Amino acid sequence: MTHRKQILLHAVLTLGGLLMLFPFIWMLLTSFKGVGQMINDPLAWLPVPWRPRNYPDVLAEVPLGQAYWNSMYIAAVTVAATLFTGAMAAYAFARIPFRGSGPLFGLFLATQMVPAQVTVVPLYIMLAELQLIDSHLALILPAIANPFAVFLLRQFIRAVPVELEDAARIDGAGRWTIFWRIILPNIRPGLWTLGIIVFLASWNSYFFPLVFLNTPDLFTIPLLLDSFHSQRGGVDYGLTAALSAMTVVPMLIAFLIGQRKILNSMASSGLGGR
Repeated sequence: MTHRKQILLHAVLTLGGLLMLFPFIWMLLTSFKGVGQMINDPLAWLPVPWRPRNYPDVLAEVPLGQAYWNSMYIAAVTVAATLFTGAMAAYAFARIPFRGSGPLFGLFLATQMVPAQVTVVPLYIMLAELQLIDSHLALILPAIANPFAVFLLRQFIRAVPVELEDAARIDGAGRWTIFWRIILPNIRPGLWTLGIIVFLASWNSYFFPLVFLNTPDLFTIPLLLDSFHSQRGGVDYGLTAALSAMTVVPMLIAFLIGQRKILNSMASSGLGGR
């Protein structure tokens, strides 16, 4: 690639990065604006005057701590359960030969093409029969069955040399020992990647909590944002932006911690298939 092409490429990427950062920067600046400025000069870039009291005002009005806890523990339990069940299913598809494994795996992946909204009615009926509506289990249990998790971890497992398992089997190791001591340590990058993806998906989930949760004490962060904005009548965007800024922090931390792991793991997983 010539020097001019490199400069052009970097210019385009820089512009794209700035465009993606613009909504976040606008949200932060809006969180310091008052209602008067939003009405009189809604397109103003900088707050005049700065209104940092938006943050304590929001904390005084909404149970942010409870919503944080709800979202955090739902995401944590979902991640742990998805990693465990997804890794076991991926190991079965990658290493345990059985009749119909190929068509079954293809059918399993095909479920990703079905929008979640299509299955919400039968899912609601099933959860209602189990008396799980308006509980956090209604969000955790359906999220554990994750076809993408099985697909991603299967690619990593297929990249693990079979000779390692053969050597362990000669030493008397069984399936569970091989899975726990050979497979899982060697697919750690894939587990990191999947964990971050599942965490962010659970933290940002809005549709299923909206359908399955009714009690305000059970609300997650997205539902808290929606209810606060509705109660305010969509007028005080400064307070709404302040609440949004405080709720986006865990996602930024998770991304900053795991961005390199995600990129490296995604690149290596594409080389593991045989």
